[in-house]
Amino acid sequence: MGKITGFLEIERHDRKYEPVAERIKSYREFVVPLSEKDTRDQAARCMNCGIPYCHGTGSVAPGTPGCPVNNQIPDFNDLVYQNNWEEASRNLHSTNNFPEFTGRICPAPCEASCTLNIDDNPVTIKTIECAIVDRAWENGWIKPEIPATKTGKKVAVIGSGPAGLACAQQLARAGHDVHLFERWAKAGGLLRYGIPDFKMEKHVIDRRVAQMEAEGVTFHYNTPVGGTSPGAIDPRAMLNDYDALALTGGAEAARDLLIPGRDLAGIHFAMDFLPQQNRRVSEEPLDGTPDILAGGKHVVVIGGGDTGSDCIGTSFRQGALSVTQLEIMPAPPERENKGLTWPNWPLKMRTSSSQAEGAKREYAVLTQKFSGVDGKVTKLHCVQVDEKFKPIAGSEFELDAQLVLLAMGFVHPVHEGLLKTLGVDLDQRGNVRANTADYQTSRPNVFSAGDMRRGQSLVVWAIREGRLCARAIDQFLMGTTNLPR
Repeated sequence: MGKITGFLEIERHDRKYEPVAERIKSYREFVVPLSEKDTRDQAARCMNCGIPYCHGTGSVAPGTPGCPVNNQIPDFNDLVYQNNWEEASRNLHSTNNFPEFTGRICPAPCEASCTLNIDDNPVTIKTIECAIVDRAWENGWIKPEIPATKTGKKVAVIGSGPAGLACAQQLARAGHDVHLFERWAKAGGLLRYGIPDFKMEKHVIDRRVAQMEAEGVTFHYNTPVGGTSPGAIDPRAMLNDYDALALTGGAEAARDLLIPGRDLAGIHFAMDFLPQQNRRVSEEPLDGTPDILAGGKHVVVIGGGDTGSDCIGTSFRQGALSVTQLEIMPAPPERENKGLTWPNWPLKMRTSSSQAEGAKREYAVLTQKFSGVDGKVTKLHCVQVDEKFKPIAGSEFELDAQLVLLAMGFVHPVHEGLLKTLGVDLDQRGNVRANTADYQTSRPNVFSAGDMRRGQSLVVWAIREGRLCARAIDQFLMGTTNLPR
């Protein structure tokens, strides 16, 4: 694939970022794309490695290396090298409904499993993927795929995150009448309200929504399903109006830190903080909720993952005086042992673009309590912990903070409202119980996919599950399906 000797002749060269001092002045994307020649050169590095682990077999065995949507990576690399960009786009879209999402925000397990990663120089797969789809949009190659015939079947998809979008698009292309329900004002779920604009601008979602509307998907905004909020729909009644329901609402129950002082003002969940800024950027009203702002404050982010990084980048753009990120896990090694880890995703030190903007990172730290003045948080009282997370005597310290953001992940989907009303069974982790063979829940005609079924995960897994759930629903409704796996 690519140029047979390309990996020997061409060094890895990836996209660069705008300088920190410039990029923190706005919420625009700051990744600088490679030139066409450089992108083709990087595609030429894809070697004829025999077993392309980058493809992924995640749909068969979760946790295996490579790409969960099974992108045909060597094939589209070769097409880019051959300058056949339009065919590369067709190939890419055959497995992934939204490569512009994954090309921006996926951590790229495909690159970790690339054969060239054995010496730390994998093919720039994520960059090539993003270049293909951005070029496809620019050239008008991405058009609505309208079904030749309609089935007469009606499906409701509840939740418009990446799993719901993928599921709805596939079902519409199979000829079903698809209605997508979203409790917020716009589609996208965490793509829109959780991922900051500097990582993915929202016009990227809007153009996909327009494509899906042309394909026959009907979007219902400001329409919660379940619960007691104004305008909420009873999901049990929907079972009379639709032939199938797909639950794709995500995992939104955040992990809390229930320690003394938690009730002080200035301590917030990340997902109360991040959506506010995204709404400000898109000039969407905040619905009367008090502003959570980092400007002029010392900020502490508790949690070392992607959501924590998003809080860091947003805090700097709001004008934070300092940002400190705390992680209870020990610092990972600078380099992994390739002989033990490759081609699996390795645990190693990584620095996100937001962390590189000036955050201080502390590892093996436990926050024991918050303290404050006049009901507002001013300090965190912390201690270092050992490998068993036990406090180390004499290692106590304090951190000044006027804003604390809890970014410790999500435990499961919200149970109140939709799930309790429907009465679907949950697994031992609190997620909706549904297997990966047919994605059916314990309720007849009700299916589930994405984070609501598997728990907090990656956008690429959400897309994969949405596609497979659509295939299962099509099979259930029609007795056969032509939708791809």
